[in-house]
Amino acid sequence: MEVMKILNNTADLDNMFYSNNSYRAWIGLYDDHVSNPWRWSLSDTSFYKPGETEFRRWRVGEPNVGYSNNACTVMDPDGLWYDESCEHGLFPVCADIRGSNVTFVVINTPITWTKAQSYCRALYTDLPSVRNMTENQKLLGVIGVNWVWIGLFRDSWKWSDGSTSSFSFWKKGQPDNNNGKETCVAADFSQSGAWEDWPCDMERAFICYGPVVSKKVMKVKFENKKNLDLNDPAVMEAMLKQLKQKLRAQGLDDNIKLSWRKQADGKVFLKEDKKTNKRRRKREEL
Repeated sequence: MEVMKILNNTADLDNMFYSNNSYRAWIGLYDDHVSNPWRWSLSDTSFYKPGETEFRRWRVGEPNVGYSNNACTVMDPDGLWYDESCEHGLFPVCADIRGSNVTFVVINTPITWTKAQSYCRALYTDLPSVRNMTENQKLLGVIGVNWVWIGLFRDSWKWSDGSTSSFSFWKKGQPDNNNGKETCVAADFSQSGAWEDWPCDMERAFICYGPVVSKKVMKVKFENKKNLDLNDPAVMEAMLKQLKQKLRAQGLDDNIKLSWRKQADGKVFLKEDKKTNKRRRKREEL
């Protein structure tokens, strides 16, 4: 949600009006309904041994997932699993993981799968991942007669950068896959950036992002023996190249960019007042 706050604060609605689809911009979410396997909410690979992410205990005839429906998993009092709409209110089980010890805690408040995920992540570790039959039996021993959410879900919506975030911010009634052709997502910034699915061949404004740029300021001191104008653009460019060569020789990454920082008067370099500095040093010695 923090990212959505940043996007809403950044969006300039006066400049985003595009055709008759005002204030909407493409984001990187798209529907890959061909390849959308079941996966666990807890994505930490170190938690699973080989083959443990594939353990399943489906009831006969399950899963019977339909398009964009029945994408979350419930365990019944027999210890068997079936798929269910994530919007239904059921009891969640939270997994509290501490080292190799896993404890299951039943929460006696029916909520949606997404809210259960957020709750478990905030107060425990996550919704439970059932890695083998032993854990399935252990979980069965704490749920009693309840039908409970576990951490297995299926989501065909993917991010173009390959990230696995399960955060969603759909507008009410979305996605609806109107006419079976709406497989790309736009954020409507006239409604707090809420998401809608749309045909990918529509023309819209779009949002790009890149890695976070870290800026550092470094002061340098030059002895101007040739009485050059250090604020001359040509001189500054030549000095910058020499400085970069020296830093590269000490292991500076070639992708790092260097630039001069201007002072309030528009100049980069200030001439040092030797008399003032001399008096300052004398005061410090006293």
